[in-house]
Amino acid sequence: MQRRELFKRSAAFGLMAAVPTLGKVFSDASPADPFDGTATPQRRRNALEPPAKGSIPVAFLISEDAVLIDFVGPWEVFGNVMITGRRNLFELYTVAEKLSPIRASGGMQIVPNYTLESAPAPRVIVIPAQDDPSEAALEWIRTCSKTADVTMSVCTGAFVLAKTGLLSGKSATTHHASYVDLATKFPDINVKRGVRFVEDGNLASSGGLSCGIDLAFRVVERYFGREATEQAAYDMEYQGRGWANPSSNLIYAKLRTSANNHPLCAVCGMDVDANGPKSFYKGTTYHFCSLEHKEQFDAAPARFVGIGKQ
Repeated sequence: MQRRELFKRSAAFGLMAAVPTLGKVFSDASPADPFDGTATPQRRRNALEPPAKGSIPVAFLISEDAVLIDFVGPWEVFGNVMITGRRNLFELYTVAEKLSPIRASGGMQIVPNYTLESAPAPRVIVIPAQDDPSEAALEWIRTCSKTADVTMSVCTGAFVLAKTGLLSGKSATTHHASYVDLATKFPDINVKRGVRFVEDGNLASSGGLSCGIDLAFRVVERYFGREATEQAAYDMEYQGRGWANPSSNLIYAKLRTSANNHPLCAVCGMDVDANGPKSFYKGTTYHFCSLEHKEQFDAAPARFVGIGKQ
């Protein structure tokens, strides 16, 4: 499954059912909320204790169609941290159900380092966007999260973490095209819009794709402080500041409106080709990114009216 298909699949269901209640679902953060850029300085520190010696084990849970930037981005962040000449502060490894090659986004094949049974106990778990998890993978997350310092999802990896039940009653975020779907499928999760990442206890979640890089830098900061994180970002020539200011994702806080010169899919809200699939309903033209979404709209158009309206 391609990256765009992952986004479309996760966005479609929620937009069908939850758009009328967005104002209630996505309430503003209060000072007592988990860290999403609005917390007090004391809460922002939220420090983690690194080991006196040795490396911090970081497990990257992957399966078919795992989105590369979601886990390769954080992999590079953790791998580039250095303190007074000391490198390899993080021990990085991939984990999957089997050791057979996995086809990630774009067709790249990856041979996992460990199976669920053989993987070392992680102190950090990274969950990228990927295919639906097996029950064995969900149980591995539940078990390992009990002793992990941080279990972090990236993009629609939030759905994998949500299926474990660990996010119940907590705050989280995901790719902007999947806010509604996450809130609809998991109504006991407080979904945050327009943030690069959210931390709630030992759980953390990031927005889409590049947001995982910022969340990884934030984890580095919690272990080794601001100076070490600044140095790692400098060494990588990374100019983003989302790790220091997660609320900098506010451009995604509001739903976009479809227009004649910039049509959006009436089901998922993604950019579409004006010459692509379309339907007419009560004198208005609605555009779609795929025939599948056109069929969903045609089956119950009243549920989508206003989302992709021109």
